[in-house]
Amino acid sequence: MSQTNSGKMEHQSKPRKYDEAFKMHAVALVVDQGRKVKDVAQDLGISEYLLYDWRRQLRPKGLLPGAVAASVKVRSQSDLEAENVALRRELDYVRQQRDILKKTLGILSEPFSNGMSGSKR
Repeated sequence: MSQTNSGKMEHQSKPRKYDEAFKMHAVALVVDQGRKVKDVAQDLGISEYLLYDWRRQLRPKGLLPGAVAASVKVRSQSDLEAENVALRRELDYVRQQRDILKKTLGILSEPFSNGMSGSKR
């Protein structure tokens, strides 16, 4: 922290690094969805200038416009149904494991009895 001329403490933070996916998402909000740079920057907590920079950097790479939409893989109905079946099967398996663990925890958390009534340790 450093002090300004008015005597107030000012926070100096390290520049934050953003991954390529975040940058593409931010730019897509402006380019693909037509939102204002000012609004997107404010929503994401970044500088408008940073967003303009990202847009400028992504344009030569051929990632604009429609970069996000073009990168989404279109899948057929049968592919989606097969994935749904596989996910349901996996969910059933995970639920069985969870139930077994719950039962095991219940058994292990019961007080130990050695079959001898009246004896205390």
